[in-house]
Amino acid sequence: MPQILALVVILLIVLVFIAGIYNSLVALKNETKNAWAQIDTQLKRRYDLIPNLIETAKAYMEYEKSTLETVIKARNSAMSVKNDPKVQSNLEGELTGALKNLFALSENYPELKANQNFLALQEELTSTENKISYARVAYNDAVMHYTNKKEMFPTNMVASIFNFQNFDYFQVDENEKEVVKVKFN
Repeated sequence: MPQILALVVILLIVLVFIAGIYNSLVALKNETKNAWAQIDTQLKRRYDLIPNLIETAKAYMEYEKSTLETVIKARNSAMSVKNDPKVQSNLEGELTGALKNLFALSENYPELKANQNFLALQEELTSTENKISYARVAYNDAVMHYTNKKEMFPTNMVASIFNFQNFDYFQVDENEKEVVKVKFN
């Protein structure tokens, strides 16, 4: 009888230990999902600002139609992707490059540079870009913390048993690392 009781106690301790590990993995997984949602929120804000910026710029930038169309196309492509950090980061890189070109070209239009709506939208977009950068860092930190926990012993055994999946890091696209080159005629 004492042997059975000891076996039951040991079994309970192991089950509580496994439950604790499982719960910590679930918590980290949910923190990572929340961090992604924070990026998504800031991206939505960015997407909402861009049409207003384009409309304001259209009035002044008659000869830069292709630049405006590139920004619109990049925005629409980026908006079409959900819950895929690899694809999202590539498309966000294209959108960032298109916006950089737009802002660089706006330097050729003194009336546009002086327009209060354009300046306010540009400031809002800059603020949003900063928030997106912060949210990306927080997301990548959450992914790293989750991945470390998931891969370390003995948590890796529990993660394997319950099939905890990996999350992709939000990485900068190679194109986004390049310096934007703008030529004025």
